[in-house]
Amino acid sequence: MRRALLALGCLALSLPSAAMVGGAGKPARAIANAVVVVVGSRGNFCSGAALANDLVLTAAHCVLPGAEYKIVEYGAEQPQLRDVAQVRAHPGFNLQTLLAHRATADVALIKLAAPLRNVVPVTLATSDRAVAAGDNFIVAGAGVSVRGEGKSGGTVRAASLVATGQPGTLQIRLYDAATRGEKNGLGACTGDSGAPVFRRDAQQASIIGVVSWSTGPGNSAGCGGLTGVTPISRYRDWITGTAKILRNQL
Repeated sequence: MRRALLALGCLALSLPSAAMVGGAGKPARAIANAVVVVVGSRGNFCSGAALANDLVLTAAHCVLPGAEYKIVEYGAEQPQLRDVAQVRAHPGFNLQTLLAHRATADVALIKLAAPLRNVVPVTLATSDRAVAAGDNFIVAGAGVSVRGEGKSGGTVRAASLVATGQPGTLQIRLYDAATRGEKNGLGACTGDSGAPVFRRDAQQASIIGVVSWSTGPGNSAGCGGLTGVTPISRYRDWITGTAKILRNQL
């Protein structure tokens, strides 16, 4: 299986397929208003979700050491660039493990220097309900929509995807039910790393995971095949504990 990490910069797009392909549309307002973009000084960009007005959940591989990061906030007439105060990646995250296509703690928190003004925070799922093949989820990210065109990113889109294989607490694989990962379908791509994944049948939108990787159709390199998700159930205690520490710091 050839997987592609999605935290690539708009100046270095090389994935051989489109993002959120298949005509992904706008998510419900409750979801769209929680999604932000994470941009790095090395040209990379990712998605994230506001857990509070000053706290964003994203993927650990989106905020690697050695770069500075900012948040792009939507909801106003023009996107607003916001300063970051602190970044905390899960201590169990290992980039080499992720690059070797194995599960790792690919979650991180970003503390803002000042509260975001236009977001509506979402919550983490608190249920430990197991994920089963065929379960429905919504992935909402701001990645590119046209192959190799960084300018096509920055608009929040949502894809309705279903779980395949044998989902567990380490990884969940999602695909478009219409194409089953064998043809170009809906799925995450460049800029969608860190995007929140919501259980579709939840009465209230709540996050069950973040996007970590993708494949093209038939497990080829690229996007539009599988969307790989790191579940938050295994890391919920770290997320909530670290969030409390960050929000209590001046």
